Formats: sequence, structure tokens, C-alpha cells
Amino acid sequence: MTDKDHMQLALALAARGKGFTSPNPCVGAVVVKDGEVVGRGWHRAFGAAHAEVKAIDDAGNLARGADLFVTLEPCNHFGKTGPCTHKILEAGIRRVVAACPDPNPVASGGLDFLSQNGVQVGSGLLRDQAETLMEDFLWYIRHNRAPFVILKCAATLDGRIATSTGESQWITCERSRAFSHEIRHQADAILVGSGTLHADNPSLTCRIPGKKTRDPARVILDTHLLISETANVINLASTAPTIIVTGPHVPEEKKQRLLKKKVQFLEVNLKNNRLDLRQLMVKLGEMSITSLLIEGGGTVASSALSEGIVNKIIYFLAPRMLGGSDGKAVFEGRGVEKLADAVTLNHISVERLDTDILIQGYVK
Repeated sequence: MTDKDHMQLALALAARGKGFTSPNPCVGAVVVKDGEVVGRGWHRAFGAAHAEVKAIDDAGNLARGADLFVTLEPCNHFGKTGPCTHKILEAGIRRVVAACPDPNPVASGGLDFLSQNGVQVGSGLLRDQAETLMEDFLWYIRHNRAPFVILKCAATLDGRIATSTGESQWITCERSRAFSHEIRHQADAILVGSGTLHADNPSLTCRIPGKKTRDPARVILDTHLLISETANVINLASTAPTIIVTGPHVPEEKKQRLLKKKVQFLEVNLKNNRLDLRQLMVKLGEMSITSLLIEGGGTVASSALSEGIVNKIIYFLAPRMLGGSDGKAVFEGRGVEKLADAVTLNHISVERLDTDILIQGYVK
């Protein structure tokens, strides 16, 4: 096996932690001795041992004189756990190869420290793949702790998310819906507007048969606190919180009743008679929410784009058409007037999910 093969394995291990480690990144590591993998590890949960520690412990005495491949530069500070750099030195690792440097100024400097203490170091192997895997963490650290925002859309070929009567289940195929739940599992929080809540009464939980998952925090935009007190999102047996985002003036008695149900509240200012999404991103970032999935509906999706908070778009197209202009559109409200002002995507990928087409891209 080559260095590239070993880093590929580390990336596959890192992916196992996706959805469980926030606000830490998902990281994988392998220990290699005489060309053979002798230790494997990945960061399994926030506060748990880091990938390097797990891999070195897995290798045991075979770690001495071995190489360590890790998807992120080893940390060099005391946090919830000790510095991985110290563990590496104690184990007698001779060479460390990291896919990408750590952008967190608190934890960075690990490779320099190791080099100064006689360990051979390298960086940049499969960096693009590692950064894609950790894109939410990297964005959060590099952009003043603002969450990485994914906008998910699922529509017919003629751009409708529901019929004129509001029927939307199910536009996409089962495989597309399973993919959507995987994205929910990976996100710290999921956001919908009050219109979607009233129309569908969703639970906004993560359900993947046969797989351990984590529910995202449920963020509900509800300017005037019109949510029904019997809504699924506030009557769930879930460890994830429900956060209702309101304007400055809401019924106090209703708010107090919902607080007794363990509902959390965030108050943001109004902007053009709508909740200020930019201010909301700041508040969510302060709550250590590194990634946010927006699922609907059309007004919220349009507002998110126009406010410039969206980083990535996941768009499902189903091979069916409603054949009219009276269905619910993917985006509702006023759009741009010039094509030059249209939202443009780059780094686009297109794949087939059974009958559906999945398009993913990043907002320029």
C-alpha cells in the first residue's frame, strides 16, 4: 500500500465519526509499520479520545518507529483531552503525515512541534478530500464561528415542492429520502419556517434503519409564535433541543407554557418584516452550531439565498411534473431581475439516485 492508500483509509475512518463529533471535526488516523496497517482510530464523539490516540493505542508496542497518517494536523494543546503531539512522541512514532493543517489557532502548531522534536512530518496528502469531509468545521473556524449552511431542495422537474393543495409526500424516491436523513444526521441543526411546520407537522428527526444516528437541533422560524402546542417538534422524545426563533413581540403566556416543555427561544430583530437571518446565524454560531441544514419551505429558501447565508445546495430532482403554475415553488418571493445577479454554483457534482437526480454545488 502507498501513502495515498493509507490516507484514504484514514479518511474512511474519519467519516465514521461524521455527525457525532461537533463542534470538533471528524478525524481519522492509521499507524503503519513496515508497510502494514497496525493501528486504526477515529474521533468518535465530542470529548472522547482523538483519532491519533485511538490509533496509537490500537497499535500498542508496534507504534514505535512507525508512521502515522492523520486527516488533520495533530493538536498541540490541552483541551478536553491532552495534546496528541505528546502522545505521538511518547509512542515513538517516527513520521507523521497530515492531510491538512488545523486552522484553529488554539490547537494548531502540532506539525512544527513534532518536527522540532525529531519527528519527520508532511502535510497536504489528499487535502481536498479531507477539507470536504470537514467543510463545516473549517468554515466555522475560519469565518468567525458562523455555521456552514446547507440548503436542501427536493422538486419536480417543473420546479414544484408541493401541489396547489400542499401535498408533497412523496416527490422524491426512497433512496433520496434516505440520503436526506444522512445529511440530517451530519448537521448540528435543521431549520424550517412556520409555513412548513403548519402544513406538514414534521418531526425533523433522523431516521436511518440499522444505523445509530443523532438528531439535529430543530430550529423553527416563527415570527409571531403561532406554533401549535401539539406540534410534533415540541412533543418528541429526543435529546436534541427545539429552538423557536421569534421576533421581539410574542405572547408571553404561550412562551412560558412552551418553556415548560423544554423549548428554547431565540429572539432576533425583524428585517423587511421578516426574521433577520444574518443575526440568527451569529446567535446559532454562539451556541456552537457549526452546521445548519435548511429544509424549507419556499419563502425561507428564497430568503436564505437573498441574505447570502447559504454555502452549499443539495438539490433533488424527481422525474415527475405537476404540469401547471399553481403548485408550491421551490423559491417563493421576488428573485433577481438580471441573470448577472443570479446565484451561481461551482464545484458541482451530479449523480443518479434510483429515479432521481441529485445535484450538489457550492455558492460562489
